[in-house]
Amino acid sequence: MSADQLSVGELLVATVPMARTLHLEFVEITPERAVVVLPDQSAFHHHVGGPHAGAVFALGESAGGALVLSAFGDQLARAVPLAVGAEIAYRRLAMGAVTATATLGRPAADVVAQLDAGERPEFPVTIEIRRADGALTGEMTATWTLRSNG
Repeated sequence: MSADQLSVGELLVATVPMARTLHLEFVEITPERAVVVLPDQSAFHHHVGGPHAGAVFALGESAGGALVLSAFGDQLARAVPLAVGAEIAYRRLAMGAVTATATLGRPAADVVAQLDAGERPEFPVTIEIRRADGALTGEMTATWTLRSNG
């Protein structure tokens, strides 16, 4: 992991209280994908012993945020990234630690070109959530925007 990748995870843990509360582990962060782990913690379990749906949602949103910061960090002087919507489908019971992998749904260059044209781009981030055994437990799509500072 490079210093830049590590700094995005450290930044999120330092500035996003939910990331600290859930003890999220930022495993990989590049402009192409982010991988974040929610450790198995009984304080965040639901009634059948796995991670609560709210904690899983926060995991997915955090993975998306890490990806967006990595992909568009060079735009922060002129635009702020904001999540504008999200949808999640819980596919299978999640038990133990779960991992969210986020990827951009559009090329970053297209998003920046829209920003350059004076528009407020919106773009999807897709997130897969998996158990340690690799089973897909959830799928999430978060819509993000870059809102101009000017």
